Amino acid sequence: MAYKDLFGTKKTLETAAGKVQYFDFTELEKQGLGAISKLPFSIKILLESVLRNAGTYGVNEEDVKNLAAWKPEPGEITVPLKLARVVLQDFTGVPAVVDLAAMRSAMERFGKDPGKINPQVRSDLIIDHSVQIDFFGTSYALAANVDKEYERNTERYTLLKWGQTSLDGFHVVPPGQGIIHQVNLEYLGQVVMRQQANGETYAFPDSLVGTDSHTVMINGLGVLGWGVGGIEAEAVMLGQPYYMLAPKVVGFKLTGELPEGATATDLVLTITEKLRKHGVVGKFVEFYGPGVGKLSLADRATIANMAPEYGATMGFFPVDEETLAYLRLTGRPAELVDLVERYTRAVGLFRDGAVEPEFSEYVELDMGTVEPSLAGPKRPQDRIPLGRMKEQFAEDLTKPATERGFGLAESELDRAVEVKREDEEFEVKHGSVVIASITSCTNTSNPSVLIGAGLLAKKAVEAGLNAQPWVKTSLAPGSRVVTDYLEASGLMPFLEALRFHVVGYGCTTCIGNSGPLPPDIAEAIEKGDLVAASVLSGNRNFEGRVNPHVKANYLASPMLVVAFALAGRVDIDLDTEPLGHDPNGRPVYLRDIWPSQEEIQKTIRETLDPEMFTREYAGVFEGDERWQGLPAPTGKIYAWDPDSTYIQEPPFFQEMPLEPEPPRDIKGARVLLKLGDSVTTDHISPAGAIPVDSPAGRYLIEHGVEPKDFNSYGSRRGNHEVMMRGTFANIRIKNLMLDGVEGGYTVKLPEGERMFVFDAAMKYKEEGTPLIVIGGKEYGTGSSRDWAAKGPALLGVKAVIAESFERIHRSNLVGMGVLPLEFTGGESAASLGLTGYETYDILGLEEGLAPHKVLTVRATKDDGRVVEFQVKARLDSEVDVDYYTNGGILQTVLRKLVREG
Repeated sequence: MAYKDLFGTKKTLETAAGKVQYFDFTELEKQGLGAISKLPFSIKILLESVLRNAGTYGVNEEDVKNLAAWKPEPGEITVPLKLARVVLQDFTGVPAVVDLAAMRSAMERFGKDPGKINPQVRSDLIIDHSVQIDFFGTSYALAANVDKEYERNTERYTLLKWGQTSLDGFHVVPPGQGIIHQVNLEYLGQVVMRQQANGETYAFPDSLVGTDSHTVMINGLGVLGWGVGGIEAEAVMLGQPYYMLAPKVVGFKLTGELPEGATATDLVLTITEKLRKHGVVGKFVEFYGPGVGKLSLADRATIANMAPEYGATMGFFPVDEETLAYLRLTGRPAELVDLVERYTRAVGLFRDGAVEPEFSEYVELDMGTVEPSLAGPKRPQDRIPLGRMKEQFAEDLTKPATERGFGLAESELDRAVEVKREDEEFEVKHGSVVIASITSCTNTSNPSVLIGAGLLAKKAVEAGLNAQPWVKTSLAPGSRVVTDYLEASGLMPFLEALRFHVVGYGCTTCIGNSGPLPPDIAEAIEKGDLVAASVLSGNRNFEGRVNPHVKANYLASPMLVVAFALAGRVDIDLDTEPLGHDPNGRPVYLRDIWPSQEEIQKTIRETLDPEMFTREYAGVFEGDERWQGLPAPTGKIYAWDPDSTYIQEPPFFQEMPLEPEPPRDIKGARVLLKLGDSVTTDHISPAGAIPVDSPAGRYLIEHGVEPKDFNSYGSRRGNHEVMMRGTFANIRIKNLMLDGVEGGYTVKLPEGERMFVFDAAMKYKEEGTPLIVIGGKEYGTGSSRDWAAKGPALLGVKAVIAESFERIHRSNLVGMGVLPLEFTGGESAASLGLTGYETYDILGLEEGLAPHKVLTVRATKDDGRVVEFQVKARLDSEVDVDYYTNGGILQTVLRKLVREG
């Protein structure tokens, strides 16, 4: 890398680590290019990247001038962003490595050097998504779950070891070390990077994209980052700029401080509710105001973590004294802390309150109004005050599914099933909590809520309370440091007394790896068709995500997770009803065992130690004896095994011509599915269990895999044959072409035959019929899942027509050559009377494409009537047009590398 000082802003800074060079973007204000001092901190970081890279591939002087002139209404400013790092988790990271391996194979077929396919920026993959809770409630649960993890995932992990040894600049954190975002927060994040260029050392802000939507957690540390699809991340890894439109920035003013009894979890659920109502999709959120200084960095990270849930690209907290304190607490070198302070103060990236930025929009919250809350039962933005939980659950039982209820009749409300065990009998009914899980980086990165959960458990045990026997309990810390401080504080034995034993260091329940329920509990739920509940300290609770047997899922703080494990039900008012009774029959209320903030903070001060972090992260890339004992294949070309059911060479590049064909109008298309609002990437490409009687299940059985060894869709993302068959296969997806039917089914037209989505798509492919999908609002919300775009593309879907798209998923569709189209003028499938049984022509592609081009759609009904309407192509930039024309991002990059030789 050679930087060019096109604007004369290069300066020198003396630091404890020595002299560094940097580009002082504040000088641009003196040059009359914009009011740089009034820019939001997040926009300043974008500007630094564009300034530093001006004159290098993909970035020019006009890009600097355009961004320097950012206004609260920014207009159409394309930002070619070059990022410092990429982070990946294994569910999305495995297919990324598969794609890189496939690109190397393609380079070899083109007669070029496959070794040119290498990460050009630092890339870290953290294996955290594969551990499942098969064992719980015992001291051996952790070891047994890790053994199971390796047993299921050896093929995938072998591929990753190949990547670790064969791809330059690619680093792997082995299983059992922690959750990607917590490892990023506690160890990988630098805040200010150093890099050698032009024979000198340059300092610049840390920045990244990650293949997980909760990459945004790092913004709590003052590091700019967000989630992208795997295919976009691969392009960044390969040295491509990440193209985005300069966003609006919503200023979120925090005042006051949290009252006694409220936690950072309650705060973020309140913020999520508030910002969802305000509308922040496609925007940055930046927190400011006197309340920011009252938040610990871990609290800030909790708030930043849930940006996907409140809909923003990210939620940013600037660097300040608390940032420096956290860097010291987590054992970062003193030289780095000094560099961070000196650099951020030099360029105006240090929050001192001297200048209030100008924002596009403003929102405000007095933190003193926050109250203990949960969110659910189906969406993270649906906050429920703790005191309303009982009442709300009763309402949701009878609400129709269209209003996010469960549609039960009055006669069905009292259903209960008796469960008999050797030493006890009990009833499972609607509202029984069958999963209580302390899980997810959202909360396990925050000592205040974890110490709080431990103190609550201690008081509960001392009061003679127990977790209810039908509750599957679990504790899955985001890093090993959590276990260290829970043990050092003496609280772990009390959590274990309530069966909250450590089950793994990974995402577990939050991503659907809750594991099977005890057979008698699962059978009871099925027998009574019960609306059972989970309470988890996670960030996602969409239908079908947590566990196939659990319909009502609630997000809550770790302290409330423990409380609901004690109560065993969600249809309870914990303000007025006891959690249980002590051995003498006395009622014990939540208020009796709730720890005070003073108790929590005292325990933290006495327990947390930087040495815990330095010790645990010293060997973070080495792994345990299982990892070290795995075979490590070598060589530039990955040796594809045709018999593998985990890893296969994808077809994306196998017959790719060097020159792409020009776009053509889509004619005679059929609708594969017609979907409603808030269809998630979980609906499109599930990550959980593979049913035996599904197309993916049939494929695995045909290839000699027994159902007990199916593993999950997420673990098999390296095999396109499984993932194609799993596309639109979520057990809760509702295709509106089939009245009231749930699951991965559609109607094959014109025959009108009901069948699996995959089977219908293959029949359409044989006939040469292009396919489209029709959706509603927020199509593709949820996780940044590239297979939610890859799968439809391989099924033959050419376009998705929806009322609106989630940011990452829209980009992923473009990145796979699938055209995202938006209804215009407030129209929708319903207002136009579209049923999905029509034949569709999409016209205007052949005349040439441009960003946001308006196209014409003709839908011809069976009786010959035509419904004609306009749609906007959500190709948001010229770069999107280029990607779509090439059939996707990776095809664009591969063609470029082949031409360069």
